[in-house]
Amino acid sequence: MASTNNVTELIFTGLFQDLEVQRVCFVVFLLVYLATVLGNGLIVLTVSISKSLHSPMYFFLSFLSLVEISYSSTIVPKFITDLLAKIKSISLEGCLAQIFFFHFLGVTEILLLVVMAYDRYVAICKPLHYMTIMSRQLCQVLVAGSWLGGFIHSIIQILITIQLPFCGPKVIDHYFCDLQPLFKLACTDTFVEGVTVMANSGLIALCSFLILVSSYIIILVHLRNHSAEGRRKALSTCASHITVVLLFFGPAIFLYMRPSSTFTEDKLVAVFYTVITPMLNPIIYTLRNAEVKNAMKTLWGKKKNSGI
Repeated sequence: MASTNNVTELIFTGLFQDLEVQRVCFVVFLLVYLATVLGNGLIVLTVSISKSLHSPMYFFLSFLSLVEISYSSTIVPKFITDLLAKIKSISLEGCLAQIFFFHFLGVTEILLLVVMAYDRYVAICKPLHYMTIMSRQLCQVLVAGSWLGGFIHSIIQILITIQLPFCGPKVIDHYFCDLQPLFKLACTDTFVEGVTVMANSGLIALCSFLILVSSYIIILVHLRNHSAEGRRKALSTCASHITVVLLFFGPAIFLYMRPSSTFTEDKLVAVFYTVITPMLNPIIYTLRNAEVKNAMKTLWGKKKNSGI
């Protein structure tokens, strides 16, 4: 790579140019990141300790929260420190590493959301066979498959990217590394590579979204035969998952289903799914789930009692 590249360091233009705005954003996004780590970490801790949250649904939720922490940590720490830096630089190797983990964890999250939708389908449509179908072994295989799928996707993206020669300019019009902004720095035509990586990402996102929509259509059709109370209980268990799916896929569809641009609006949308959404997920799951709230209260009560 060193023999074909003149670029060894890259410069981000960042999100805003005004220094005062950057300082305010530093404080806000630092608090958001801390809330993301603490909130998702609390869910992982609660599920692992609480005896009442050992069902497959919470098993998947704990891994989703773990992915959220890792996904956010790929982008946000570098982003918030850059808000206080005059020159927002990153090495080419660091940029490629950021792209790898960003896509790896992003696709892992997509696949976990699909797995969670399947779990809700089995729970609602095949309740008598739920524990037989969703065995501990199958749950572990599904989680491992999500991680493996994310890894394979990201490896393909990186293998395509590292073969490109980069000779400048070395300025990326963004606040983090992603494939399309990096391709603009290549000193060769990247049309084929751009179409390939977009097809790779788009196929996974499209297929996953269609599976998610189909699963909830089947669930809604199945619920027509249930009582009003049964429908309410079943839908309440799905509401949090549907909300998270919309928050994740909404911004992605906005950005990737149209030609790329350098509009500030695109960067703000990227802030939503890289910074804000990982923080919202634990709030959504705890506010709408009585079992999780009760388990957290019990856990908090035990800590206070042990402290006394």
